Amino acid sequence: MTRLNGKTAVITGGATGIGRAAARRFIEEGAFVFIFGRRQALLDAAVADLGPNARAVKGSVSDLADLDRLYAAVKAERGSLDIVFANAGTGSPLALGQITPEHIDETFDTNVKGTIFTVQKALPLMGQGGSIILTGSSAGTTGAPAFSAYSASKAAVRNLARTWAEDLKGTGIRVNVLSPGATATELAKEALGEEGQKVFASMTPLQRMADPAEIGAAAAFLASSDSSFMTASEVAVDGGLAQL
Repeated sequence: MTRLNGKTAVITGGATGIGRAAARRFIEEGAFVFIFGRRQALLDAAVADLGPNARAVKGSVSDLADLDRLYAAVKAERGSLDIVFANAGTGSPLALGQITPEHIDETFDTNVKGTIFTVQKALPLMGQGGSIILTGSSAGTTGAPAFSAYSASKAAVRNLARTWAEDLKGTGIRVNVLSPGATATELAKEALGEEGQKVFASMTPLQRMADPAEIGAAAAFLASSDSSFMTASEVAVDGGLAQL
């Protein structure tokens, strides 16, 4: 398939997990992809795996100077930008009664502030036909025990798409949310272990965790003209977790 032939994409959190799976799918469909992340070794490994249509820029979405370097690199090599997948995110459990200001700052700096400035700084490079994809979460709809900050941040991301669809009227740029459920990324496997993964699988109507490639396929749909009449929408790729 070549739905993204000639398109230029940025994927934050692109070195591993859902971001890397999306990068692979975008490239398979003809895109040139810039992946952005904090760990150089993982970025280097991802680019080696993804091939000549991938570039890596090291940085954090919560650092505005790092985002400026990312988009300067995009402009220098490609001139313009068609797709932004604001995928970088973080989350860790702290139950009500244990939440700290530092925990709130870390979560919201990445998931909300980082998403806002990832998109805002991309806009000068985008135009008619552009697609912005925000990574939400099933937790933004259902909540999750001990994940107050994470769940609230992802609910905020959902509202950003609704608000930005209004702000972007007349530009030809669409913005949608992709909300995964439990996904078998490297981080999830390490954090949950085999038993934890079984627990999350059992909570899902499809009785399994998602493969990152399944989320990447949904991202490619939202990036492509197949979703050309969609904006302000949320696509849940959660095995039914937040739907029942």
